[in-house]
Amino acid sequence: MKTLKIIILGTFLLVFSFSKAQVSVNVNIGAPPVWGPVVTTEEYYYLPDINSYYDIHQSQFIYLNRGVWIRSASLPSRYRSYNLNTGYVVVLNDYHGQRPYSHYKKHKMKYYKSGNNWEKSRGNKVRHDNGNNHGNNHGNGNGKGNKKGKH
Repeated sequence: MKTLKIIILGTFLLVFSFSKAQVSVNVNIGAPPVWGPVVTTEEYYYLPDINSYYDIHQSQFIYLNRGVWIRSASLPSRYRSYNLNTGYVVVLNDYHGQRPYSHYKKHKMKYYKSGNNWEKSRGNKVRHDNGNNHGNNHGNGNGKGNKKGKH
C-alpha cells in the first residue's frame, strides 16, 4: 500500500511538472522581435544596412534575391554576420499593405547614410518614419531621434 501511494504521488508530480513546463512556453507570433523596437499599429521595419524589410506580424524577413523579393523566417547566409541587435532599424509608420518593397527605391535613398552599412554598424539606431522625415536623420518627425527602447 505504501508503494502504491509513492507511485501515485510520483506520477502526480511528474504530470504536474510537465504541465507547468508547457504553460511557461512563450509564443511570440505577431509581436515585435526582441531586437526590434516596440510598435503599436506598424507592420514593417526597414533595415537599411542590409536593404531588407521585416514583417512584424508574419515574423518574416523580406529581402531581394536575384531580382525577386523573398519572404523567410531568417536572413540569407550572406547576412550571417549581421547583428540585428545593433543594426539600424526604421519603423515604417506610413505603409500598410503586403509589399513594403514597392517603395524600396524611396526607402533606399531616404535612409542611405555614407558609412552606415552592416560592416561598420553604428549601434542601436531606430527611426520612426511617418513620411515627413525627408531623410534628415531625425526619428519621429518632431526633430528628435529615437534610440531603440526609448519611446
